[in-house]
Amino acid sequence: MVAFFVTVLLVVLVAFSPLIVVPLALAGFPAPAAQSALPGSPPVTSGQWGYPLAGDYRKGRGFGHNPVSGCSYCSTEHKGYDMVQGCGSTVFAAGAGVVITAGSYFGWGNTVRVDHGDGVETLYGHMQWDSLRVAVGQHVDVGAPLGAEGSTGHSTGCHLHYEVRRHGVAIDPQPFMAVLGLPLK
Repeated sequence: MVAFFVTVLLVVLVAFSPLIVVPLALAGFPAPAAQSALPGSPPVTSGQWGYPLAGDYRKGRGFGHNPVSGCSYCSTEHKGYDMVQGCGSTVFAAGAGVVITAGSYFGWGNTVRVDHGDGVETLYGHMQWDSLRVAVGQHVDVGAPLGAEGSTGHSTGCHLHYEVRRHGVAIDPQPFMAVLGLPLK
């Protein structure tokens, strides 16, 4: 009888662990340590995920209400996280998955989208024309080079527009990445 209850408890803990771990991580409990990157090396990774840029970067616009002064085509509700390293910097896959877009994609210009399964996808926008290193249908691993940082589409300068979507809806990349042990600036 005791063995039965222990088995049921273990099944419940495994089934509901994401509901426990994610809030704890967001509440300030330490996330797993990330591996560090050396200059010229692939991006920092933590488990099955990594940063979309290797090395240091500057933060541009964050997620949410972020109007751009003097830009008539810029959305005031920013659905991604802008990272600035410099024109031509390599952009990497943040996680393993299948490429579902590789080319011109609405206001994001030259874009790659990767489907990671379970309703999660990432979008890498504003990359330089003729810089893409992947094609639609291709499987990529975490840290795979996708293309180069640029200023295509509705952009006001070289940067990477990094977006995370869950079931087609953009979510804030900062808490998503923080739970993975990869805090964004």
